[in-house]
Amino acid sequence: MVLHMRGLLIACSLFLSLPAWAVKNVTVVGLFKDRVVLLIDGRQQALGVGQTSPEGVRLISATSKEAVLEVNGKPALYRLSNQVGTNYAKRKENSVQIARNPHGMYMADGNINSFPVRFLVDTGATNVAMNAAEAKRLGIDYRVSGQPLTVSTASGNAPAYQVRLDKVKVGDIELRDVEGVVVEGGFPTEVLLGMSFLGRLEIQNTGQTLVLKQAH
Repeated sequence: MVLHMRGLLIACSLFLSLPAWAVKNVTVVGLFKDRVVLLIDGRQQALGVGQTSPEGVRLISATSKEAVLEVNGKPALYRLSNQVGTNYAKRKENSVQIARNPHGMYMADGNINSFPVRFLVDTGATNVAMNAAEAKRLGIDYRVSGQPLTVSTASGNAPAYQVRLDKVKVGDIELRDVEGVVVEGGFPTEVLLGMSFLGRLEIQNTGQTLVLKQAH
């Protein structure tokens, strides 16, 4: 009887130690040194080395070509667009190649709401961001349509407004209903192409060229 109860307790302990859920689909959509952008069961997550997503996916290492992820307790090597758990047909893509300039930055011509814009690609920016003068040039009445908030800049905290951008386009890639931020004052000096746009694309950094891909 004692052995039976002991076996039952061990079985219960093992059962309770198993995860109540498991990650079903992981897609690598952006690769950088020590950083990766993933779609985990349809939700976008950006991870640095050693970080674990709320779903339990941990980034062990990453380069611009591949990443080692721990998914459901098992480490594996992933490359751009690798996916777990789904077989899918090859999709048509629009792509844009952006060369690194002599200052080490990625600049791209595009438009917002059909107005021409010179973008600075910034994977560290959460949203497409611009200063107030640029917003006025683009016809964005941010004080009427936007939601006020405070952002942190190099000069300290600054008042800003969260807005929705009807269209953002770079090359042949056009996305609609993109989150943006308008910062009061002169910061940022360039329009930042942040993750509210980039996070909806596949991104590959080859070292001197940034490749953006839109599948449809």
